[in-house]
Amino acid sequence: MSIEDAARRAEWLRREIETHNRAYYELDAPTITDAAYDALFRELQALEAGYPALAAPDSPTLRVGGRPLAQFEAVAHAVPMLSIQTETDTGSRGAKSFDARLRRELELSETAPPIEYAAELKFDGLAVSLRYEHGIFVRGATRGDGLTGENVTQNLRTVRDIPLRLQGLAPPVLEVRGEAYMRRDDLARYNEKARARGDKPLVNPRNGAAGSIRQLDPAIAGSRPLKFFAYGIGALEGWTPPATHEELLDALEAFGFPVCEYRIVAQGWQQLADFHDRMGERRAQIPFDFDGVVYKVNSLTLQNRLGFRSREPRWAVAHKYPAEEARTIVTAIEVQVGRTGALTPVAKLKPVFVGGVTVTNATLHNEDEARRKDVRVGDTVIVRRAGDVIPEIVGVVLEKRPMAQMLFCGRETFLSLKKSASGCGIRKEPIPYRKTAPRYPAFKLPASCPECDSGLVREEGGAIVRCAGGLVCPAQLKGALLHFASRRAMDIEGLGDKLVDQLIVGGYLKTPAELYALTVAMLASLPRMGEKSAENLVAAIEKSKETSLARFIFALGIRNVGESTAKDLARYFGKLAALREADAATLEKVPDVGPIVAESILDFFAEAHNREAVERLIAAGLHWKESEGQVDEPPGPLSGKVFVLTGTFPKLKRDDAKTLIENAGGKVSSAVSRKTDYLVAGEEAGSKLDKAKELGIGIIDEAGLLQLLQGD
Repeated sequence: MSIEDAARRAEWLRREIETHNRAYYELDAPTITDAAYDALFRELQALEAGYPALAAPDSPTLRVGGRPLAQFEAVAHAVPMLSIQTETDTGSRGAKSFDARLRRELELSETAPPIEYAAELKFDGLAVSLRYEHGIFVRGATRGDGLTGENVTQNLRTVRDIPLRLQGLAPPVLEVRGEAYMRRDDLARYNEKARARGDKPLVNPRNGAAGSIRQLDPAIAGSRPLKFFAYGIGALEGWTPPATHEELLDALEAFGFPVCEYRIVAQGWQQLADFHDRMGERRAQIPFDFDGVVYKVNSLTLQNRLGFRSREPRWAVAHKYPAEEARTIVTAIEVQVGRTGALTPVAKLKPVFVGGVTVTNATLHNEDEARRKDVRVGDTVIVRRAGDVIPEIVGVVLEKRPMAQMLFCGRETFLSLKKSASGCGIRKEPIPYRKTAPRYPAFKLPASCPECDSGLVREEGGAIVRCAGGLVCPAQLKGALLHFASRRAMDIEGLGDKLVDQLIVGGYLKTPAELYALTVAMLASLPRMGEKSAENLVAAIEKSKETSLARFIFALGIRNVGESTAKDLARYFGKLAALREADAATLEKVPDVGPIVAESILDFFAEAHNREAVERLIAAGLHWKESEGQVDEPPGPLSGKVFVLTGTFPKLKRDDAKTLIENAGGKVSSAVSRKTDYLVAGEEAGSKLDKAKELGIGIIDEAGLLQLLQGD
């Protein structure tokens, strides 16, 4: 290929790749498969490697990062990146005070029209400046001290939200100011993968964004889910900006920058205060962190007239929300057992007001996290609460940790003066000594479940420790009973959420087997439970005694054993006794049973409480037809295919779709993985759709599923 042909092809590839990038990352509407995209990207990389002269500063290949740096270069900001004054009053008077101050500055009378403002969110990330020359991104820098920042161009090129080439007619020089940030859901997915790899998770979105942008290795920044919002400009040449801040944001959006949708133009302070309140109420629903609202005079002419005070603009203010971080003391660490059996250490705190509420508890998530943060009783800790999110401990103030004088008898020797018959002499001898040590020990989970004394299990490589007594643990009882009675398990119609609560509180149920001892008289005595309803429920319980081995296995609620796996186990073993006696190697011979599922089954039957609960169910009269196992079924049109369902469908209910797939020989999984063949996506499809796109899995709708069922 000639250099001219290579140049034309490279330019076409860059345009084509950026078009697909916008479709995928901005519009959430991919236009080609991942494999086709990868082929285009690899071709461009090969061209640029073979013809170095073709390298371009706006090439999408730069988004994967360059070589690691020894250190960051200093960058002097042509226009300083100034800080904004913070309004200390977090209530509505904060907006009123700002407005009153500006009206005095502008010498406006009480009858003068209200000032027009632009209000936008105060993002909780890292402020950066992006310099474009003739529409090409040439340099990115951190805010630093406002006058000088750090050159982080390589890292910012990896942020897909940041355009490498501006759209439309770009000015000769344009510096765009904005915030690099992380969404909470993106951070959670990143941390989940990081833990699976054995890597250290990121603490929170703000630290994650700041730490990623300041990585010396741009490949690390490129591996993290960074995003960007534009909110202003710095140096500018050859372009007359619009008349207002709101129009400026619209212009930046037209250039290709993401601009936050949560913004308004307000007339006077009351509309500012109302917006501040509305956004405060929605903080938990908005997917990224922000700690306040920024108010700016909308007119750029009026901004210039007001000018600056020291290093802060007079025409803007940050109206924050109540503090989301505060210090307090850990008074105890308790272990709670959740409805799925997960053990969670919870720090009991000296009450502290943070994030608008008084906090007395904070989750430590799991034993690994508690040990990593080394939270101990008596520690002074930093507690964080964002919106309605459960409070968590960010870190320990180690210099305030309670210490105690401890007496040791070790090998240390000291010079000791002793008198002897011949006079004075000096000799060495061991003596007790003292040193300081933490007064309280490091946290450690108990050896057994604090609710039922059953054993604890932990999946290999996982962070969650669970109680193995799923059928007998009081903390898991309600969930276990509802699952046991569900339609696809024992199918006990009429045993609902509120009734189960009544039966547990009344002491009627401690294990599923006690369902079969309930009488009409006992049930009819409960509030809002008439004799007819009691008779119907007892009849449904009696009917459930005749079941199938697959339903019974599924009803036991063994972790990681869903309905499809229960059917595979029943088909393979044929008898409950054979399943109970199977070892790991035998279990893994069952289709779709891997080491994790096998371990879950072994852990369940290894727990004496569970074995006893199963025996009591059989003694209560539950029965099914048994076989010799390993019965082959005729293949269906979906034989061997794995499906995941997400969203709502026009005609089919989720359970009906699942039944159709399984009857046709397919399997339905709850999670998207590389083993998934098809994602069936309905309306309001969530993160599973994103995961399927990421892995290049086939995505079909209800109509596509029905076509597959017909063998098309």
